[in-house]
Amino acid sequence: MKDSKMQITKNESLSKVDKKFCELKNNKKLALMPFIMAGDPNIEITSEILLKLQENGADLIELGIPYSDPLADGPVIQVAASRALKSGTNLRKVIALLESLKGKLNIPIILFSYLNPLLCFGFEHFCEMASNAGVSGLIIPDLPLEEAYKFSKIVSNHAMDLILLVAPTTPFERMKKISNHTKGFTYLVSVTGVTGERNKMESRVENLIAKLKEVNTNPIAVGFGISTPEHVNKVRNWGADGVIIGSAFVKRISSSSEKDVVNHVGKFCKDMRLAADQKK
Repeated sequence: MKDSKMQITKNESLSKVDKKFCELKNNKKLALMPFIMAGDPNIEITSEILLKLQENGADLIELGIPYSDPLADGPVIQVAASRALKSGTNLRKVIALLESLKGKLNIPIILFSYLNPLLCFGFEHFCEMASNAGVSGLIIPDLPLEEAYKFSKIVSNHAMDLILLVAPTTPFERMKKISNHTKGFTYLVSVTGVTGERNKMESRVENLIAKLKEVNTNPIAVGFGISTPEHVNKVRNWGADGVIIGSAFVKRISSSSEKDVVNHVGKFCKDMRLAADQKK
């Protein structure tokens, strides 16, 4: 593996995501990145959940923008998006939410959105607004690598990272290209198919991490199907730099009352933090 930019600790050109992974690497910690859907069950509770996740050990947060026709999301997150849309959540409200939390929410926020809503809004205008609201990165799961180059420049011009995904089926040569053009970290999808909780982590993920490290100079964060402390432990022991947990958080939001949801999500985050920090 080439020298990683994570080893550079004092460089003003590093993005907020880069700096967070540098800090965690120096402290030998696994990055914990919960995913929640903005506006589920409503935008006000999303605000409380974001702050509670930060309080309970999240290093970064992936915040989904609800969309009516998701491609990569399993049933748990699809239903969450539907609930968010019914509560009136839209892209402008998500940006306004983050604006309202500036100065309170200090960890990197990564927005997850499909491409169509961003194009309809105006991609450059969206990037400007997101950056002004304190967003640190952007994940667009249906953006192909061949189109990512031009979009990445626009995102970078607004001091954010465009984060690309590597799937288990990605050919090695294409994996190299993705690794060369992703910013912040490389998102390694641990399973084929859509998001959702799995009973166990597939052992091939260890090989995927090792394979990706051969060509990758970015931190590697593993997502899809991670839902238990045991899964988090495995990802840590297999040499990843971060773990992304989505459906397990979203499921707790959907199964909790509005009165209890913030504390339930916070408790689960604390449990995952303990797992992430558990030594080999």
